[in-house]
Amino acid sequence: MDTKPHPEARADLLTFSDVSKSFTVDKKDRPAVYGVNCSIQEGEIITLVGPSGCGKSTLLNMAAGLYKPTTGKISYRGTQIEGLNHRIGYITQSDHLLPWRDVASNILVPLEIMGMAKNERKDRVAELIELVGLEGFEKSYPGQLSGGMRKRTALARLLAYDPETLLMDEPFGALDAQLRLMLQIELLRIARRFKKTVLFVTHDLDEAVALADRCIVFGGRPGTIVDTLNIPLSKDRDLMTLRFNKEYVEVCAKLWQQLSGTIAVGAQ
Repeated sequence: MDTKPHPEARADLLTFSDVSKSFTVDKKDRPAVYGVNCSIQEGEIITLVGPSGCGKSTLLNMAAGLYKPTTGKISYRGTQIEGLNHRIGYITQSDHLLPWRDVASNILVPLEIMGMAKNERKDRVAELIELVGLEGFEKSYPGQLSGGMRKRTALARLLAYDPETLLMDEPFGALDAQLRLMLQIELLRIARRFKKTVLFVTHDLDEAVALADRCIVFGGRPGTIVDTLNIPLSKDRDLMTLRFNKEYVEVCAKLWQQLSGTIAVGAQ
């Protein structure tokens, strides 16, 4: 992990320009997102909220280069995305850990793919295990880990090759409230420390406000941006005490009012 200080940067990193995406189902075009225009600045934490099926995951997949937009353009550092975007890391609801590998060996996977020297791999894995608080569990297998530890392992593996942007699609959705809070704190700490840019999809509106610099609100399918909320909280916010913060409570209430009656129960 690169621990050198980064300058405070506010340049546009990821830009969606009039982006729409449709899928062909039963020989009919089904629009998923329509007319999306937004720019993500370097170092920002952006949360995406909206009803299930409004195309939030589709937007992440296009940012990763997994899908091409039907119309419009997506640019990363000023260059149009035409294939896989190797500057990003992507984590979904499933941790996708390899059950036959222990914690350390799972984290090793991207380093092996990169061809990193063995002695360097060992040092990097030890650093990442310490970073996500998994000391003492290096030799544990996924089946022996709690849900929170599995997520920490997946996060460490995501960070192993040091992507500058993290795409996160409901990563904590299946966890209980206590574990979710712990991992929110870890994510915020890591993102701020290493100046990561984060796009985070969630159906939990409290989580959306707690983590974000800005929250992008989508309407129903096809997904269109209906609002963007600037979150008036300090970057070094204390997630343990946010519920007592007046500004936090007010923004959460506004978001609930905007999406009242449209948020479906369950994960996307």
